[in-house]
Amino acid sequence: MGMGKRLEAGWAQRFAWSVLVIVSLGLLVWVPFLYAAIRRGRGSDWGAFAAFALYELVTLPWATVQSDAGDPVLGAVAVVTLAIAVWLLLFALFDKRTPKYATANAGQVPGPLPGPAPGNPYLR
Repeated sequence: MGMGKRLEAGWAQRFAWSVLVIVSLGLLVWVPFLYAAIRRGRGSDWGAFAAFALYELVTLPWATVQSDAGDPVLGAVAVVTLAIAVWLLLFALFDKRTPKYATANAGQVPGPLPGPAPGNPYLR
């Protein structure tokens, strides 16, 4: 199996996805994981997307149940889920960027080039 497609993101993009998750109060937590799954196509990305989509399918009906005091368990689940999602978005989901000049010299021989052969070049 090959390495597959890389999905690189700088800190600005990682931060933007995290802000989307927080500002939407978790309602759009599945969106960045769907983006990664479509772009990269890895099974683990589809698994993360499915997990966060399932979270939405379970917590939305749970949150609509009327309660006078609220539900502390639902609140704890939401906070933990958002924390996990933000951690994944900032540190685990995206591949690290390839240094700008890392691939420029990829096909060249490492080290200095050999110098001219010793001796008089006209007597060879």
